[in-house]
Amino acid sequence: MIKAYIKIQSVLILGILFSIGSIAQDLPNIVLIMADDLGGRDLPAYGNKFNESPNIDKLASEGVLFNNAYAAPVCSDTRASIQSGRYPARVGIFDFIPGHWRPYEEVTVPHHKVQHLPANITTIGNMMQDAGYKTGYFGKWHLNQGNDHLPDSRGYDKAHMYAGGGYYNPDFKPEYKSTEKKRLSESLTDMGIDFIKKNKNELFFLFISHYDVHVQLDADKDLIDKYLKKKKDPDYSCNAVYAAMIEHIYKSVGDIMQTLEKEGLMDNTIFIFYSDNGGVDNRFDNIPLLGGDSKNVYPEENPLRYVATSNAPFRARKRTLYEGGVRVPLIVKWLGKVKPQTTTDALFSSVDFFPSFQELSKGKDLENQVLDGFSMIPALTENKFDPEREIFTHYPVYHHEQPMSALRKGDWKIVENLVTKEF
Repeated sequence: MIKAYIKIQSVLILGILFSIGSIAQDLPNIVLIMADDLGGRDLPAYGNKFNESPNIDKLASEGVLFNNAYAAPVCSDTRASIQSGRYPARVGIFDFIPGHWRPYEEVTVPHHKVQHLPANITTIGNMMQDAGYKTGYFGKWHLNQGNDHLPDSRGYDKAHMYAGGGYYNPDFKPEYKSTEKKRLSESLTDMGIDFIKKNKNELFFLFISHYDVHVQLDADKDLIDKYLKKKKDPDYSCNAVYAAMIEHIYKSVGDIMQTLEKEGLMDNTIFIFYSDNGGVDNRFDNIPLLGGDSKNVYPEENPLRYVATSNAPFRARKRTLYEGGVRVPLIVKWLGKVKPQTTTDALFSSVDFFPSFQELSKGKDLENQVLDGFSMIPALTENKFDPEREIFTHYPVYHHEQPMSALRKGDWKIVENLVTKEF
């Protein structure tokens, strides 16, 4: 009798374990690589004729390219929206941290009530952990540097936040220090590769947040020389340092994809490439954009000391709510689920990552956190989307332009100047 009972219990346990294992096999790993300040038309996949990005081109040929992907206009608010699934205005982070305070303008702009992602926010990392995923975050965080607010305290099992200080000889935690001199983009990629290899037998979510192509522009000299010699496109800025930095990004994308393939993981991984806001054509304070060993690539009289890129045909730049400030590249590969070499006109916002990953991971619904986004899975797998969807963007501060709010609905967009009240 006892033996029969034990046998029945063993069979039940094995059945439960088999069921859990089957569910896990049905769920994909998720890799999200995000560039910093990469404009919506900086990549050949989006029609650029000067820059090169063969690994990202390959990603587009094997997946789906979004024509209407949006982010917030600057760093922190996009990151807050990804982590929370909520519009930056709802989170309370509507500008970069600490903010851009101008007390003598026509109107008084709001201050951030918090200088970090609020503690009551369930992050996308928390949600993925609860769904049984190992989570990793490496690179730019820009949601506060205090120990309680770093990614390893906000839902990431393994993390390293780099707080800036240049692209070469970066300072890392002891466990990530290398005897070799490596560029920041290489080091962040190595961290991601190490995370993949250590978690290859489990479900994982990896987020690599690059600093490239943020100013001050700096890149490997041999790559810069290559683009200085390259034939220029008369309709584009053709900054050689900027183009070289894009090459650093596409190398990272290629190295991560190659690792997934070598480890036999690509068939069960959804791979995403994105940017946090539009491109920078010049700094608001009009100082040169070049830094590090690249600061003298162009002489003083050359405008490319001050111009990184052009977002044409989109209007304006990062830190504005015009299309050049918020329309960004988004490319997704998911073997067997996404038809290769396709495009979609679905409207996508940074707030959509959270509900999308929630659906992918079969994560639990949140009780006390309203999500502003929608799952992108129907757009990915069926090119099915609401053509009248609305996307809201709010930037109530001075930077390159006056404070603004914007709404896109279907093929229409309205931008309100919060100073003049003009549309």
